[in-house]
Amino acid sequence: MIKFEKKQIKVISVAIVLAFVFSVVAIGVSQSGKGFASAAGSSSNVGVVNQQMIVSQHPDMAAAKEAMQKEVEQAKADFESKSANMNDQDKQAYYQQLQQRLASKEKELISPIMDKVEATIKSVADAKGLSVVLDKSNVVYGGQDITDEVVKKLSK
Repeated sequence: MIKFEKKQIKVISVAIVLAFVFSVVAIGVSQSGKGFASAAGSSSNVGVVNQQMIVSQHPDMAAAKEAMQKEVEQAKADFESKSANMNDQDKQAYYQQLQQRLASKEKELISPIMDKVEATIKSVADAKGLSVVLDKSNVVYGGQDITDEVVKKLSK
């Protein structure tokens, strides 16, 4: 067993007390740091938006979905009528052609909507003095949510 002198015991006791006090202060600072971070997040120049929700609520989206549904039905009808006399390889090639046609049509219908959404996001961000806007799905914490303002501006 190790024998300590009274002076060594006092030094060890003071060191333990200091470590304890330091730990309590560190925990307190880290807990209150969350409050400071959230306050900083709201005044930050980083914005966040739920772009998927904005696009789905865009006024032109219903018409685009309807047009796309008609295009899909037409492609199905075309495939059924023209592939009846084809071999498997020709059917596969024709199916891929139709898939490319549908992808092209979807891009044609969605691109103008995406351009309007992005322009509106930029407009709202500029008005609020935001230098960066990220999609909400890519942000874990912080940023100023401007989704509602973008939706309101698009619906005008």
